[in-house]
Amino acid sequence: MAHLTTSVEYALHSLLWLVDSDQALSTREIADIQGISPSFLAKIFPRLEKAGLVSASEGVRGGYRLARYAEQITFLDVIDAVEGDKPLFDCQEVRGRCALFGGNPPPWATSGTCAIHAVMIQAEKAMRDVLATQTLAAVSQRFGRKAPESYMADLRDWFGDRHDRRTARTGRPRREGPS
Repeated sequence: MAHLTTSVEYALHSLLWLVDSDQALSTREIADIQGISPSFLAKIFPRLEKAGLVSASEGVRGGYRLARYAEQITFLDVIDAVEGDKPLFDCQEVRGRCALFGGNPPPWATSGTCAIHAVMIQAEKAMRDVLATQTLAAVSQRFGRKAPESYMADLRDWFGDRHDRRTARTGRPRREGPS
């Protein structure tokens, strides 16, 4: 797990919108409600789909839904889906480069795991363990307790209006798939 990028933040926030959604949401709708780039978000969702976290449906009523229950999707699942399972620390074996070794380090200098790398492995394991315990459902519940009911009603109306507009069959239908 390398530096956690904006893609991870966008993915986590975006998935929270799907937790209690009664309908498939397009990435444009999810991006618009958050004020983020729809094209950037559209590049993230295929990774989430490939990891089995969301499922996509095409067509005018298409969009994304969670592919598993929110209780079964951890932050670690999302991070690994978006960033891949990269190590937090990439040890360069600096310990064997000492000028006194003249390019030929003695075995005692490089045997075993580098002490610095060992600390980083321990830190990464601790971080991964914590992230594996945090689910979308738990975070969604915390948010739900914080937001007033009027906000939640406004959200339902906002998404409902967007859904109605994109699925209306007046004139030439707009084709909007998962993106």
